[in-house]
Amino acid sequence: MQVTLLGTGDTTGTPTVGCDCDTCQTAREPPTELRERLRDQGATITAAGGVERTRFSVHLRNERTSESLLVDFSPDFRQQFLREEVSLPDAAIVTHIHFDHLDGLGNCYRLVDDITVFAADETDPQTGKSVAETVTSDYDYLDQISVKARAPLEPFSVCGFEVTLLPVVHPPLVCYGLSVEDPVTGAQFAMTGDTCYDIPAETRAELADADLLLVEALVPADLCEYHPLGGNHHDSDGVPRTFGTKHMTREGALALADELDAERTRLVHAAHFYPAKEAFAEQIAVDGEQYDLS
Repeated sequence: MQVTLLGTGDTTGTPTVGCDCDTCQTAREPPTELRERLRDQGATITAAGGVERTRFSVHLRNERTSESLLVDFSPDFRQQFLREEVSLPDAAIVTHIHFDHLDGLGNCYRLVDDITVFAADETDPQTGKSVAETVTSDYDYLDQISVKARAPLEPFSVCGFEVTLLPVVHPPLVCYGLSVEDPVTGAQFAMTGDTCYDIPAETRAELADADLLLVEALVPADLCEYHPLGGNHHDSDGVPRTFGTKHMTREGALALADELDAERTRLVHAAHFYPAKEAFAEQIAVDGEQYDLS
């Protein structure tokens, strides 16, 4: 299983359009030592020499079947696929209906002949529809897509992988993490999806012991003081592991990673609100990182 991190940023990405904060400036013009370290890690450095954290998406390639599975349709779909030169997906999964995970689906027009999109069948009290139903209704003009609803916590097969949608907590909408396993090699990829720290026990059990784990880590915990709702799910030292109600802090993500004990963990969905000196720490992923799991 080859995993390519197409997009590792939050809703606005880094650098953010129109922003001249220190973090965005560092992303546009990274110091030489940072640029070299990121390249050594396999990360993307743009032609202009900058660092990218575009909106979230992951590409999974099954070398055995020569098929590709896409997790979430980033609005930066075109840029990501041109930049990384990965194959167009044979199938895809949508974790939730926020625009930064879904609105790239329109790129399938004239690019693919047909693609199956899997999404959860669980009705969202907020919308009155499941994720699968929302994708179907919002993209009914795309003849190329076929939406298949799947029940959370029930494995299904796609692209030679065994995939399980895992409920997480991302109010006010339903949202899902993933476990993706190659039944032949035993390689496992897992991701929390967008979530607060309060992930259900059954989901934690499915996420545990992966070869590669992606954990969302929007901001450092000390930024909770600037959120109207503050922080939540504090540890024994009073450090919030949730930023507001719907995203994990870096400290919450690291605590969860320790519990889940993956072979390798990367922090994703990072915002440009990280201070510049912390935003490109080795633990926080940037676009273009690629991992071969076997």
